[in-house]
This record gives sequence, structure tokens and C-alpha cells, in this order.
Amino acid sequence: MKVQHWIDKGYELIINFGPKVLAAILIWIIGSWVIKLLLKGVEKGMQKGNYEISLQKFLLNLLYWSLKVVLIVVALGTIGIETTSFAAIIAAAGLALGLALQGSLANFAGGVLILITKPFKIGDFISAQGVDGTVKEISIINTKLLTVGNQLVILPNGKLSNDNITNYSSEGIRRDAITFGISYDSDIKLTRDTILELVNEQPEVIQDEGKQPMMVVTELADSSVNLSLRFWAKNSDFWGLHWKFIEEGKIRLEAAGVELPFPQRDVHIIKDS
Repeated sequence: MKVQHWIDKGYELIINFGPKVLAAILIWIIGSWVIKLLLKGVEKGMQKGNYEISLQKFLLNLLYWSLKVVLIVVALGTIGIETTSFAAIIAAAGLALGLALQGSLANFAGGVLILITKPFKIGDFISAQGVDGTVKEISIINTKLLTVGNQLVILPNGKLSNDNITNYSSEGIRRDAITFGISYDSDIKLTRDTILELVNEQPEVIQDEGKQPMMVVTELADSSVNLSLRFWAKNSDFWGLHWKFIEEGKIRLEAAGVELPFPQRDVHIIKDS
């Protein structure tokens, strides 16, 4: 009798829960297949959008686990398990984690924003957070720069994405402005001709229409007349030309007889008679 009782109970369980279990299994199989197809479509879309590899991997993993959690909840609900409390636990855990990781989440959001909007890329020379350097690495949490002195600077993406960023590499060319100060007795035209002759000798200087080199008077200072040399060059040629014009410019101006003043003060001593 006892054996028959348990057999009846087994049949009852199969009749009551068998269809639900089969439905849950089908939902899991079909749902997993749909998730796989969806992830492939999203991955292709991100590849066409030229997203960073690190961002692709992170977003795909985030989407995968989010959809898996939803699928698990749906499957459990199909069997008849109460999922309301389960969802509440997940929500509470998510809220607690969010409060505990506010700074990290801000950096994460900033990293996603940087990787999507692409204000700079690896290899660009930028100025941000008071630091000038070449971008070495862009991750979800921070960005690494190498300064001119080869120091590694790590910037949190949260602050970086909300601050001003100057990208010196994005346009491919740059304009320089070098100031030369001459005495009030020196010839402005001679100064301009001497420097522009030096500039025009350099094939790296861009001579396109609207970007020709020029030299203009910018200030009548206390002890000098200041002229600014403006020229355009490719990023790869910029610093070499900058340093050359400062050094060679001084040499040629002195050879031309142009006086380059320096700050000085006249002191008059008056003796009592």
C-alpha cells in the first residue's frame, strides 16, 4: 500500500509540475538561443561602429548576464516559484552595491562615455586635468598618459569625462605662436623679414592658402616691442620647428643687428649738496 501511495504521489507530481518543468526547459533553451543571436547582432553593430575592444567586451558581458538573470527569473516563474521576493533581493543588492561603489561607478560611466564619444584615442597628445601627455591606454575605469618626461599619469575617467580636454593630435596639424621681443630702437620690418626668411626655408612649414606664416606686432611692452611668429605644421614636425625657430631666430636677429632686450632698471643716485 505504501509503495502504491508513493507511486500515486509521483504521478500526481508529474501531472501537476511536468508541463511546467517542460515549459521552463523550453523557455531556457529558446531564451538562450535568442540571447546568443542578440549578442551576435550587437557585436556586429559595435564592430561596424568601431567601438573600442575593451568596451565591446564589457558591454557584451553586461548584456549577457543581464539577459541571463531575466531568463532565470522567467523560467523559475514558469515552474511556479515566487519570483517577487527574488527580484526584490536583486534590486536591494544592486542598490547597496551602487552606494558602496559610487566613485567607481562614476569612473565606469565616464569610461563608457569616453569610449563611445571618442574625444581622444590611443597615441593622441592631450592636455587634461592639468597634465599634458600622450594617451597610452584607455580602460573602463581610468586613462593612462605618458608625459614628455616619460612619467606615467593615471587619470580617473569620472573627472576626465567632465573636464575640459584639449586634443592636440585630432586635426593632424597645429599652429604655433612664438614671441620675439626687440628693442624700441630696432627695425620692425627687418625683424619680420629675417624671421620669415628663416621660416620659409623650412619645407615642413605649411604654405597653404589661409595658413601662410606671418609675423605681427602683438604688444608694446615696458622694455620691448613684441612680435609673434605664427606658422602651421604637421604634428610630427611641430616641436622640431618650434625649438629651431627659437634658437636660430635669435642667432639670425643678432647677426642682422636687431637688439633683443632683457629686463633692466636704471638707478639714479642723487647726492645731497
